Amino acid sequence: MAGHATEEHPHGADRLCAAGDRVYSRAVRRGRVPRADADAVPCLVELALLHPDPDDMGWLVPTSPQEVMTRLLRGVHAEVSASQARMGAAVDAVEWYAGLGASRAPRPTEKTAIRVLDGLARIRAAIDEATDRCTTEVLTVQPGGIRREDELREGLHRALAMCRRGVRMRDLYTHVARHGQGLHNYMEMMGESAEARTLDEVVERLIVFDRTVAFVPANTDRTVALEIRHPALVEYLVTVFERLWRLGIPLAAPLPSTGVAGITHRERSIAELLAEGHQDAVVAERLGISVRTCRAHIARLSERLGAASRTQLGVRIAQAGLGGPPRSTVPDGLPTVPSPTAAPLPSPESPTAR
Repeated sequence: MAGHATEEHPHGADRLCAAGDRVYSRAVRRGRVPRADADAVPCLVELALLHPDPDDMGWLVPTSPQEVMTRLLRGVHAEVSASQARMGAAVDAVEWYAGLGASRAPRPTEKTAIRVLDGLARIRAAIDEATDRCTTEVLTVQPGGIRREDELREGLHRALAMCRRGVRMRDLYTHVARHGQGLHNYMEMMGESAEARTLDEVVERLIVFDRTVAFVPANTDRTVALEIRHPALVEYLVTVFERLWRLGIPLAAPLPSTGVAGITHRERSIAELLAEGHQDAVVAERLGISVRTCRAHIARLSERLGAASRTQLGVRIAQAGLGGPPRSTVPDGLPTVPSPTAAPLPSPESPTAR
C-alpha cells in the first residue's frame, strides 16, 4: 500500500499535489492536524513537511516554511545550472506558505529542542549527521546481550573516523555482552579511544554526542526516536550515564565474586530479580538474555540451593543472602571519569544500528 501511495505522489516539497497542498496549508494555519488527515497524502510525512507532535502522537505538526525553504534551496543549488526555473518556483511556493502562518505565534513543538524522528531512515540520517559533526565525546548505553558481529562491522569505519578526529567513546553494556568475542576484538581495534564497562542491567538505549545532542527510543520497537537538544534534558541524561559509569566494571576486568560458593555472577543477578518478584520474561529482558537461558539458570540455581519449588527457591535465596546487591560491585582503584572540554537507538560501534 505504501508503494501505491508513493506512485500517486511523485513530486517534491516544492510542487505538492492538490491534496497535499490542502493538508499542509491547513497545518500551517492551525499549527497542527490530526494524523488521520495525512493518511491520504503520505507524501507530506515522506517529505518531512509534517512530523509527529511530541506532546500528542495522534497529531502532526508542520515543518516551518522557512525550514522547508532552506532544505529546498540546498537541493536546488546543486542543480542550478539545469534548474533555474525550478528555483524560482520553489521560492515562490515557500513564500506563499510562509504568509499563511505569518499571523500565528510559533508553537513550542516547532523548536528544535526535541524532534520526533519517525522511521529508521530518519533516525539513521540524524545519527549519521551527529556522528560526522562530533568532535569530542560519544557516550552510549547499549541494552541487550551479546553484540552481533555484523553490527560491529557495520559502524567500524565511522568509529575509526571519529577516533582519528580525537573523539573519545565510553560505552555501557550488560555483563552478558562480555561473552561475545566480537566486542572484545572491536574494543582492541579502537585502542585507547574507546572504553567499555558493564553492569548487570542498564537503562534503555542512549547516545549522546558532545554533550549537546542525545538520542533515545520513543517506542518499544525503536522505530521512533527523540532527538534531544534541550540543554537541561541533555545534562540530565549525561548525569544518568555518569552515575551508571561509576558503577560499571571495566570490560577487561573480571566480574566480582558473588560471595556464595558455586553461584555465578549471573545467577546472583537472577536471584536478586526473582527476590524482587519479577517473572522470568522480565528477568531475561533486564539482563539481556533469552527466556530459555534465564530458565536454565533458574533451574541450576534451584539445584545448587536445594529448592524443590519456586516458593522454596525464594526462601533459599533469602537464606543464602542472595536477595540483595553483591558485596562488591565496583573494584577498587578504577580510573576517574574523563572530563572532556566539550560536552552511536544504535550502538557506539554502529551509531546507526537499532
